[in-house]
Amino acid sequence: MNYTDFTFEKLSDKIQICISDEHRFGTDAFLLADFAGARHKDICADFCTGSGIIALLLEKNFQPKKVYALEIQEKAHEQLKISLEKSAIDNIEPVLTDLKDWKSDQELDLITCNPPYKICGTGAKNDSEAVSIARHEMMCTVYDVCSAAKKNLKFGGRLCLCNRPERLCDIMTAMRENGIEPKRLRTVHKNPDCPPWLILVEGRKGGKPFIQIEKPLYVRSADGGNSEEMLRIYGQG
Repeated sequence: MNYTDFTFEKLSDKIQICISDEHRFGTDAFLLADFAGARHKDICADFCTGSGIIALLLEKNFQPKKVYALEIQEKAHEQLKISLEKSAIDNIEPVLTDLKDWKSDQELDLITCNPPYKICGTGAKNDSEAVSIARHEMMCTVYDVCSAAKKNLKFGGRLCLCNRPERLCDIMTAMRENGIEPKRLRTVHKNPDCPPWLILVEGRKGGKPFIQIEKPLYVRSADGGNSEEMLRIYGQG
């Protein structure tokens, strides 16, 4: 297919990402990639990868051994392939598939997912079907993500998700029903006076019940600019 709306943004001197009108990225991708982390020896997967931003950030900041980047929409999948070619990256493997059907040929250490936030049938849908699929649970639900993670994670492997605060109960229920114990929770706020607009949750396959509530993450500083932590996450600190 010949797409005409592709542009590029630099994530580093070596890494460029291809974006389009329908498949872009936001602050939540940077927050999730930083929250999840990765080790050099880790075999990872990024579900609902979209343009591939989280997979590319894992490579930029942590250099894991391998990242499978799963996406169901062909245009986003093509964007990531272009990004990998331009950036000369060979340890990220783009996979055009439905995550519900996918089975890795090796057990995974880490799965990340920035899933659709809105329950299907709630909220206004975008005129673009591609954008609606990314925002609403039209093609997969939080439970589907956790079920796929159960199938692919090794014992002790981690699943890291971000979502809206109102979905916290759904996430924790879906994790536990799939043998993934919630272990870490962090809330993200604009500033100390605002309620959270995002949650970051880590679950561990086969983990014992015990959850660590981490200190809140504030996006803005007192002067209205990015906080010191956000500058670090953006690679500017």
